[in-house]
Amino acid sequence: MKIGILGGTFNPIHIGHLILAQECWYAFGLEKVFFVPAYLPPHKHIEGEIPVSDRLNMVRLALEGDERFGISTFEIDKAGISYSIDTVRYFRAEYGEKAELYFLTGGDSAVELSNWKDPDKMVSEARFVIATRPGWKIEGSYAEKVEKLEIPAIDISSSDVRSRIKERRPIDHLVPSRVVRYIRDKGLYR
Repeated sequence: MKIGILGGTFNPIHIGHLILAQECWYAFGLEKVFFVPAYLPPHKHIEGEIPVSDRLNMVRLALEGDERFGISTFEIDKAGISYSIDTVRYFRAEYGEKAELYFLTGGDSAVELSNWKDPDKMVSEARFVIATRPGWKIEGSYAEKVEKLEIPAIDISSSDVRSRIKERRPIDHLVPSRVVRYIRDKGLYR
């Protein structure tokens, strides 16, 4: 069994996240890619003070009806700081030693890999896949220990989406339509 793990704050989830998951699912023949919303990330402040319940609801709406993708609430359920190594170990316990785990991330997150908790264990306990992203180079001490995957160049970030909302600029083609409606209905990121 091949399982993809895609963690993040998803604040909000956008098409870049979905493209990354889709391309990894296809390239590595994954049975399922699990989106794992962080409760409290160690290296990032959750801007806008958006409750975890709203971030989880947006992920659910974005993935609705797509059998390739699932959601794990492991990091939300355990609360506290979300370390990726703990999440990988959770999936190992859930799926057993025979499962091939693929930890998926974008190039922007991987730049700081040496600052992660137990980075050597991360790259040995799961196949660590870094998807390319415009403007980011994969270099440093872990560059040779990770797999790189070229994906379509979509220069979009959650911070850009949040800025656009504050400026009342359109986000309709950057975020799944159900998520756009949710953001508008709840008045998020204003």
